[in-house]
Amino acid sequence: MRLRWAAERPGALWHGDVCHVRLRDAEKGAQPVRIHALLDDASRYVVAIEARRAECEVDMLEVFVGALRRHGAPDAMYLDNGSTYRGQTLSLACARLGIALIHARPYDAPARGKMERFWSTLRRQCLTFTGALASLHELNVRLYAWLDEHYHRTVHGGLMGKTPAEVYEATPRPVDGLDDARLRDALTVHARRRVRRDNTLSMDGQDWETNLHFLAGRLVTVGRCLVVQDEPPWIEHQGQRFALHPVDPVRNARRSRAPDNLDAPHPARVPFDPPGALLDKSLGRRPRSGKEKP
Repeated sequence: MRLRWAAERPGALWHGDVCHVRLRDAEKGAQPVRIHALLDDASRYVVAIEARRAECEVDMLEVFVGALRRHGAPDAMYLDNGSTYRGQTLSLACARLGIALIHARPYDAPARGKMERFWSTLRRQCLTFTGALASLHELNVRLYAWLDEHYHRTVHGGLMGKTPAEVYEATPRPVDGLDDARLRDALTVHARRRVRRDNTLSMDGQDWETNLHFLAGRLVTVGRCLVVQDEPPWIEHQGQRFALHPVDPVRNARRSRAPDNLDAPHPARVPFDPPGALLDKSLGRRPRSGKEKP
């Protein structure tokens, strides 16, 4: 049984989905594009939209973070059942922020009616007239212009003659207690990785290098904050954080290596003579320090 329903207020529920389109490039031809969007249920207001090349979890998380910074955290999110919204990072972040995560049943398009209706409107009123574009930036500029100048200002049939902007801006919402520190804590993930013999490890499909050469071959805890996608991960060792950096094989070819001669005396190493210590003990004399001459 299906019923018409709506959230009680703006900010109570967000819909999230990805639209598959093709960007018409004059030089490269048709290129696949994924448009990520988050839609407020009660007001039909689009809190985030962005065209990207892929629909991986990291792409969705970056769009999600932008919406959180501008509008605060919703009470719940109603998402598609695809792998983009089934990742452990999103589930953990929503649990830390107190956001209920709801997934639609597989192959149940009518259950996502509001989001499907928005995609239909977007295709009919915007994407049909974009023509050939040179970059994703040009497509995103047109998406933002269409939202601000047309969609958010147009009377919506499901809002009783009101516009999405009027409903979203007129309804008071709870005070937003989401600051940058809490957002970073929510989107910080940890994983166990083994450092290779060449002092590198893999994280999110990319190789990173550490200067802690004594960790080669050992299992370590690697942390990463997904608030800023370009921020490098770090190794947590003995209560401290040590930043990783991308591997540069060309630069490494010119770097000097540590000496391999383990018999060479270490400058900070204290000389120790076991027979001499036993002799000092038997004669009852004070042991000599490393700086004293015999």
